Amino acid sequence: MALLAHEKALRLGAFLGVFAVMALAEALVPRRRRGLARLQRWPANLGIVVIDTLVLRLAFPTAAVGVAMLAAARGFGVLHWLHLPPAPAFVIALLVLDLAIYAQHVLFHAVPLLWRLHRMHHTDLDFDVTTALRFHPVEILLSMALKIGLVAALGAPAAAVLAFEVVLNAAAMFNHANARLPLRLDAALRLVLVTPDMHRVHHSTRIEETNSNYGFNLPWWDRLFGTYRAAPRAGQEGMTIGLDAFRAPEELRLDRLLTQPLRAGAEAYPLLGHRG
Repeated sequence: MALLAHEKALRLGAFLGVFAVMALAEALVPRRRRGLARLQRWPANLGIVVIDTLVLRLAFPTAAVGVAMLAAARGFGVLHWLHLPPAPAFVIALLVLDLAIYAQHVLFHAVPLLWRLHRMHHTDLDFDVTTALRFHPVEILLSMALKIGLVAALGAPAAAVLAFEVVLNAAAMFNHANARLPLRLDAALRLVLVTPDMHRVHHSTRIEETNSNYGFNLPWWDRLFGTYRAAPRAGQEGMTIGLDAFRAPEELRLDRLLTQPLRAGAEAYPLLGHRG
């Protein structure tokens, strides 16, 4: 219960700290020239965060951490049945959860109905720390439902679930940041962590690049399953961010973001297609 009591403070503190650092890095050492003013994008992107948070709290009051605690109390889940020591159970839970996020991301690109929801994340016309927070509320609800089911089935330790969610949120803000890293540092980091230059490829308008680099945290799954691309064809500065179907300025408004799944432009990105 102590863990659950401090969950909100840990999440909020990590979020605000990482967001501030990434926003400062973008201002001091930007990777790409900004195409739009922050005032054109940030209000809607940050507004989505508020809506997502409220929706999640209403739908899942204790979320994944609470389910993990309940599973532990009842001895439910694979890791509890295997009676693993705490350290291996913690590490296995982190790896399985991260693999699940990768698989879910691929799924949301492969299934047309799910892509309608997920594409809102890709219709941002610039790429910065706020892009990491731009997900449709319905996608957020589906994602949490899937995560809760996995946490219960796995019997993931509550501490591992909280650590994973805090690290994933921080990693997403890091790898969506419009911040320049020295090339040698980027090459070293992307052996163990998804970097901004690696993930930015995924936000290209080129379909074969959109269908690559799905990882948010660990880069290993993309390499293992053949979805890794080292760089965009047009280069980091020359690539075009977003989707061809949603480039009108009004599409950056909060109301337009929320209604995007209902409108045209729902291109499917087949799981096995457009890899060339």
